[in-house]
Amino acid sequence: MKYVVLVPDGAADYPVPELGGGTPLQVADIPNMDRLAREGRGGMVQMIPESRPPGSDIGNLEIFGYDTRVHYSGRAPLEAASMGVDLADEDVAFRCNFINRDGDTLVDYSAGHISTEEGAALLRELADSLTREGIRFYPGVGYRHLMVFSNGPRELVAYPPHDIMGESISAHLPTGDRQEEVRRLMEAAGPILLRSEVNAKRVSLGKAPANGMWLWGSGRALKLEGLTEKYGLCGGVISAVDLVRGIGRCAGLEVIDVPGITGYLDTNYAGKAEYALAALEGGLDFVYLHVEAPDEAGHNGDADAKKQALEDFDRHVVGRIMEGLMQMGPSRVLLTPDHRTPIELRTHSREPVPFALWGTDVAADGLAAYSETAGEAGSLHVEHGHELMLALTTGA
Repeated sequence: MKYVVLVPDGAADYPVPELGGGTPLQVADIPNMDRLAREGRGGMVQMIPESRPPGSDIGNLEIFGYDTRVHYSGRAPLEAASMGVDLADEDVAFRCNFINRDGDTLVDYSAGHISTEEGAALLRELADSLTREGIRFYPGVGYRHLMVFSNGPRELVAYPPHDIMGESISAHLPTGDRQEEVRRLMEAAGPILLRSEVNAKRVSLGKAPANGMWLWGSGRALKLEGLTEKYGLCGGVISAVDLVRGIGRCAGLEVIDVPGITGYLDTNYAGKAEYALAALEGGLDFVYLHVEAPDEAGHNGDADAKKQALEDFDRHVVGRIMEGLMQMGPSRVLLTPDHRTPIELRTHSREPVPFALWGTDVAADGLAAYSETAGEAGSLHVEHGHELMLALTTGA
């Protein structure tokens, strides 16, 4: 039996006026996702526990089969695992975003989706000035980077920058244990970034400068029971996002590198599908395939881009995966977002999301299509996201 989990990050939404009152899932041309729903069974799942914030770390951990009410220490440790950064017991990892700010206003959580090359160059400049005993920086992808603080603050509350776009920076600075140390690091980064030749070039090209550093998502190393021990799966994970790759690594999966994946609309959708199928044909029995683009479009409040992301995902990923699986014999597919990222809110929300379970041995239960409203009419309403992995592996 081959198993595939397909995660269009943040795909679920609210009705969008500029889309004629439909959600992106309802309006988009997604025949392959609709087919999964019609030929399988599904409904709605409460992916985000009430006790946890509606983030991609929580949602993806749940889809992987881990109860985040128990298994969670913060977002950054998962990204550290993806990057091969080993955390000592006393280390606290921080997600380090490059942002664009205008005075006290956080304008863009991604500094105009700065490229990986530009981001790495900027991080080197920060590291040259800010690295000291106990503080280390590691480059990531695009605007997403990592800081490790040895014997760092253990209890710190920090806002995800994508939740406060257009709002006051000073009103949302980290609070709690040793907050002033973290705030000073963020403040010290500003002048360094403003002097950077990378930003001077961006401005000359009409791009937004990466003129701020935002620290958040802190936590200590997370230990997880592997999916081989937990579910008997030998598998891999495909994602452009360090967070998801890190969960996969913590779960004992192979991280499958795909060229040209970016986490946005220009990602290599087709490559993700082809590498997933090659991994399954090569001996793996499980692949977790994550696409970030719908979530990024939601954060940007761009309904047309979200619709495009869903259509590209459907055509180049879902369709190709289904075509390939039909040549492999017994197989099952779980399709689900990790949370909603409504265009209206431009951030995550915790309402239930639609899911579909398809398989060569799964009987259809009458789902009309893959969308929020169709899911509400489905036969399955799952209380906890981590229960979906058991449904996938047992077909129940």
